[in-house]
Amino acid sequence: MAISFDKALGIHQYSVGVRSERAEVLANNIANVDTPNFKAQDLDFDQALEQAQRGQSSGMKMAATDDRHFDLGIEPVAGLAYRVPMQPDTGDGNTVDLDMERNQFMQNNLEQQMSLEFLGSKFTGMRKAIRGD
Repeated sequence: MAISFDKALGIHQYSVGVRSERAEVLANNIANVDTPNFKAQDLDFDQALEQAQRGQSSGMKMAATDDRHFDLGIEPVAGLAYRVPMQPDTGDGNTVDLDMERNQFMQNNLEQQMSLEFLGSKFTGMRKAIRGD
């Protein structure tokens, strides 16, 4: 009897990857807190998760006009949008609120850790079922 990983692992197999992408976006915001005219971005988690579940790429791929061309792996992140600033403009055009970015990063990290632990427990249960423990 074949094991259906989609049924066994549920949504958590996709959420780990989306949370990883969101962590990169939030880390980029934090890294650019002092960059003039930098606009903070965030990932629409629900939209990106839905797209990951459907197994779709972000929609744009590099055009290959020759067999010797190779894919650079550069694709836009699904659900990526500019964040509406919560603070008034400081005069340099930067919209990053460092405290909010840190909070969002920590929350995202906790949720990713939760999904990883859930996946770990699922794999442990499947291993026990296979061994007959």
